[in-house]
Amino acid sequence: MLSFLARRLVQAILVLLTISLVSFVVQGKLGDPTQQLAGQSVTPTERAELRQNLGLDDPLLAQYGRFVKNALHGDFGESYYYKQPTLTVILDKMPATIELAFCALLLVLLISIPSGMFAAIHPKHPFSKVILFVSTLGLSVPIFIVAIFLVYFISVEWQWLPSFGRGETQQVFGFWHSGLVTQDGLAHLLLPSVSLAFVLTPVFVRLIRAEMIDVLQSDYVRFAWAKGISAPRIYFVHALKNTMLPVITVGGIQAGTLVAYTMITETIFQWPGMGYMFMDAVTRVDAPLISAYLMVVGAIFVITNTLVDLVYGLINPRVRISGYSL
Repeated sequence: MLSFLARRLVQAILVLLTISLVSFVVQGKLGDPTQQLAGQSVTPTERAELRQNLGLDDPLLAQYGRFVKNALHGDFGESYYYKQPTLTVILDKMPATIELAFCALLLVLLISIPSGMFAAIHPKHPFSKVILFVSTLGLSVPIFIVAIFLVYFISVEWQWLPSFGRGETQQVFGFWHSGLVTQDGLAHLLLPSVSLAFVLTPVFVRLIRAEMIDVLQSDYVRFAWAKGISAPRIYFVHALKNTMLPVITVGGIQAGTLVAYTMITETIFQWPGMGYMFMDAVTRVDAPLISAYLMVVGAIFVITNTLVDLVYGLINPRVRISGYSL
């Protein structure tokens, strides 16, 4: 386990260095930062002096070294628009995105596990065909179409739920502003969560169905039937446990993906999270904020994938013995 953690740490460092290089290049290609800091009215002499003070006239290697050094100290620069440290801005927006991703994944698991199991256990049942049809529809329809459809009917036509914003929030644990503890926050959270869940659920339904069909045909399940073990125990203990191994892997990766790529959903619902902030930063050419976002998202992916490998190894001892995930 220690050797695995050491290897994952080395991989994480290499990945983060690569992401830092990409972030540095992106930041340098978004235009002259002195135009954002000083505006158009300054003289060329004042602009040149500002560039020198910022170290923009230094060699690129020296600038990159300074960028990495500051990043290691948690300094990703100051946002041009918010006039605050970029990491502070991102951490302020992060709770909204994490809660949205968490609720979407929760809906996905609550729907996909029973649906995938039913479709695997009763493949010829009419409801199983309905499940597969809906899953195919979910894979075919883009997320922005689903979001716009929900906004139009649920919010505009029927006026059941609010269509934008995060609603009322309360501070929990002394630092986290949560909408999960208020009725208004939950009402605002429902539509964007359903939009994300509608797109992700078909992937999990088909994965669970395919894995469970394979598990139900295995020798140890047939042996369990021969011993006279009850059907619920075979389905929920013997089969489901092994079915969930790949689901955990995909679920962990999707969790990181949701945190990073909720931009479309957050933009449509004006959800004040990291994705909406990133799109806003791109519009305003807020280079430090864009660069910091890429670094934070990269760190989230690295941490999520490492945790997935650890959990997978704990659940499946064969992985630890064979070293496949190492």
